[in-house]
Amino acid sequence: MGNLEIKIRKLFKNRLFSHILFWLSYVVFHAALWGSYKGEWELAFIDQAIYLPVKLVITYYTIYVLLPKYVLKGKWVSFAFLLIASALTGGTIYRLITYYVEYPLYYPKYLNEPVLQIFKIFKGIVQIYPVVFLATTIKILKHWYVNQQDKQILAHEKLEAELKFLKTQIHPHFLFNTLNNLYALTLKKSDQAPEMVLKLSELINYMLYECNAPKVPLDNELNFIKNYIEIERMRHGDNLDIKAMITGETNGVYVAPMIILPFLENSFKHGVNEELDKSWVYLDLSILENTLKLSIENSKSETQRLDDHEHGIGLKNVKRRLDLLYRDDYRLDIVDGTKTFTVLMEINLKKTA
Repeated sequence: MGNLEIKIRKLFKNRLFSHILFWLSYVVFHAALWGSYKGEWELAFIDQAIYLPVKLVITYYTIYVLLPKYVLKGKWVSFAFLLIASALTGGTIYRLITYYVEYPLYYPKYLNEPVLQIFKIFKGIVQIYPVVFLATTIKILKHWYVNQQDKQILAHEKLEAELKFLKTQIHPHFLFNTLNNLYALTLKKSDQAPEMVLKLSELINYMLYECNAPKVPLDNELNFIKNYIEIERMRHGDNLDIKAMITGETNGVYVAPMIILPFLENSFKHGVNEELDKSWVYLDLSILENTLKLSIENSKSETQRLDDHEHGIGLKNVKRRLDLLYRDDYRLDIVDGTKTFTVLMEINLKKTA
């Protein structure tokens, strides 16, 4: 049954078969419709067959010449002129077929009428154009559908390209800051430098090989965050109070990679200030009913401004990535207090995981 369905689908996708089926359906329907009035089925089918060629020519001229070359290009004056000309031509040919083919066979008493009459020509136009309008409507709808599909594909490709570009910006930005941290430790000849190198290698491994998918396990992302926090702890030692609390069931939860790091990195970057007696950064992450809730709070001096926190590549990029990836399924609030700076984020993972 599966192979039969595939063959049927391929058959209907064949243009020649689709066109033959369309015209066959049209002839059968109209012949049955007109034949049912007087029971003259044979005459009705012959009548439809006689006039079919002129309907075919006018229909295909309209959908393959007038529509693409004039309507879709906005050449309305030329289109109107050619449409009227083709309609009059079709109506005239229809009248000639009536007079020289149908009348001799079935209605010889009408042969004494003039061959060309304006009324009869317009009657022929009325007989021709219902099927022309039907075929044109189908063609326009098909064109619109294909155009919409192309737009969706282009939009998706543009989105993917933009996301990849944003990620390539985040990675070097993060690595630059982390290498600065390592450089600071080597200058101090700290014994923690080798451990930081190990942590840094784990971070790089994650960025290069594990976070290329659109979504990654939250556990992997949290392990990445923990390694980053340890690096910052090594760098600042007792000068910085770091607290991280993670609650809820994280197993089976997926998030966009590198979506938390820029906020955390920003807190460390601006939360440690020589003007403060004690600097601190607090992270609280919870998973509750398919909702990820994140709170990152850091100390700040009264001279720091919100612009200081929003300056740079990382934070701007993560906001853009949130817009692209989660759209209406996230909320982000940034609170710039007198002595604290807080980032509050919620992501609905039910629709996006």
